[in-house]
Amino acid sequence: MRRREFIGGGAATIVVPTVAARAQQTVKTARIGFLITAPIASPEFRATVDPFRQGLSEVGYVEGRNLIIEYRSADGKQERFPNLANDLVRLNVDLILAASTPHARAAQQATRTIPIVVPVMGDPVADGLVASLARPGGNITGMTSLKLTAKRMDLLKVALPGLTRVAILWHPGAFSESTMSNMLNATAAAARTLRMEGPLLRVDGADQLDSAFSAMTSEPPGGLLIFPSSMFFTEGRRIVDLVVKHQLPSMFPAREYAELGGLMAYGTNIADLFRRSAVYVDKILKGAKPADLPVEQPTKFELVINLKTAKTLGLTVPPTLLSRADEVIE
Repeated sequence: MRRREFIGGGAATIVVPTVAARAQQTVKTARIGFLITAPIASPEFRATVDPFRQGLSEVGYVEGRNLIIEYRSADGKQERFPNLANDLVRLNVDLILAASTPHARAAQQATRTIPIVVPVMGDPVADGLVASLARPGGNITGMTSLKLTAKRMDLLKVALPGLTRVAILWHPGAFSESTMSNMLNATAAAARTLRMEGPLLRVDGADQLDSAFSAMTSEPPGGLLIFPSSMFFTEGRRIVDLVVKHQLPSMFPAREYAELGGLMAYGTNIADLFRRSAVYVDKILKGAKPADLPVEQPTKFELVINLKTAKTLGLTVPPTLLSRADEVIE
C-alpha cells in the first residue's frame, strides 16, 4: 500500500512540471514591424525607438523575451517606404508600427488586414487613413497631432514683434495633397492676419535643403517657419545647422529641434507619442481591432525656447513669452 502511494506520488511530481513546461511553451512571442525614416543607430532613430521600447516595457513586453521587433529603416529615403512595408507584410508580422503619415500610407497600401499603429498623424481622415477619429473603421489607428502651423506663426510673431517677412519650409511628401493644401492655406491666412509675407520653400528631398536656404539669400526673411515632416525630423541636425549658418530665428514643430539649437519649438511631445503608442500595440496583440480603437487627440502642447540661441542671434525674447514656455534652454 505504501509502495503504491509512493509510485502515485512520484508520478504526480513528474506530471506537474511537464504540464507547466508545456504551458510555458505555448506562450506566444509577438512579432511586430517598425517602419521608420531615420537610419538605425542614429540619434533620430533612438529618439523614437527608445520611448516606444519604454512604453512596451510598461505594458509587459520586453524585446528578446516575449517580443521581436523587425526594424525597417528607409535611411532618410521616403521612396523606400513601399518596399519596406511589403517586406514586413511578407514576414507576416502581427502588427506594424508606422512612424508617421507617409509610413502609414505605404503600410496601408501593402496590407488591409495586418493592424497598423501610427504614433504621429496629421489629419488621418483627410489623408484617407481612417474613416473617422472615433471609429477608424479599418486596420489603422494611433494618435493625431492637430495642425498647429497658424499657432506657431503667431508665437514667432510674439517673439519677434517687428517681423514682417517669414519664409516657410515645407515638404509635400509629409502628408496627402489635400492635408498639405489645408496647412498652407491656414498658414497663409495667419500670415495675412499678422501682416507678414514671405516665400514658400518647397523641399522634395534632403538633397534640396541647401538650395532652399541658398534661395533666401537674395531677399533674406526675418524668420523661418518649419512645417512638420518625418524627413525634416530625420534631417534635424542639418536643418538647425543651416538655420544657424543663415542666422534665421526659426520656429520648429518639435522640441528636438530646439534641443539641437533651434530658437523655438511648439507642438506635441513626439517621444511621448511613441511611448503611448505601446498601449495601442498591447490592446491589439490582446485581441482588440484597430477599427474599434479611437484615434487619440493630444491634450497638451509644449513650447520650448532656446535662450542660448536667442542670445547668439542678438534677440531678446519677451518676458511674457518666456513665462508661457514649458521649458527654457539656457
